Amino acid sequence: MLILDTILNIVFPVNCVSCGKDGSDLCIKCLSDSPPAERESANWIFPLFDYRHPPIKKSIWLLKYKGKKRLAGVFAEVLYGKIIEELSELSVMNNFCEPILIPIPLSKRRYRERGYNQAELICGELIKLDHLTRPSATLSLTRRGAGGEVNKNFSLEKNVLVKIKETEHQANIKERRDRLKNLSDSFAIKNPELIKNKNIILIDDVLTTGATLTEAKKILKNSGARKVIAFTIAH
Repeated sequence: MLILDTILNIVFPVNCVSCGKDGSDLCIKCLSDSPPAERESANWIFPLFDYRHPPIKKSIWLLKYKGKKRLAGVFAEVLYGKIIEELSELSVMNNFCEPILIPIPLSKRRYRERGYNQAELICGELIKLDHLTRPSATLSLTRRGAGGEVNKNFSLEKNVLVKIKETEHQANIKERRDRLKNLSDSFAIKNPELIKNKNIILIDDVLTTGATLTEAKKILKNSGARKVIAFTIAH
């Protein structure tokens, strides 16, 4: 795979959308230097960057619609540090221990059109990073995910939250009330025993009004989840 990537990079050069540096669609330095999210959001949602910053907006678009899957790893590298930072406090103050990562799902039709779920790709990269790093002082317990892999700070469940209703793109709906109505009853829970009394971390790429995350949180809580928080790349 590494050899193939090298060949592809020679034939189809990859450059950072911000600084133009070779080797990445968005380099870690430019991502880390991007302006933080400043628009108000619910206190349980943690967005990282300002979506209005052109390199952030373009790189998310490349990931979602142009198949630039390697960007999931770039985003995950910065997101991982933010998650661990928040967990170190939440685990002590709110007993937010042994959380489960759950990506916001796509509908079946949208998944077929795109071929992948960008939130799921980011989650997969977060799990890889978690395997590579040492447990923190406050999160030192290791545990096994459903596939038997050893997880240090969190595990991943991709087969719990599903989208059962095709909905209009949230970006096309201006009013928050209409966004909530659009998403009403659009999610369902499979295997509820996997989340009963568990702490959940939702992962999505962009936070707009929070309607998607709010609806997902509602169905998870109604199905027995203990506490739900969320992280997004941008707002």
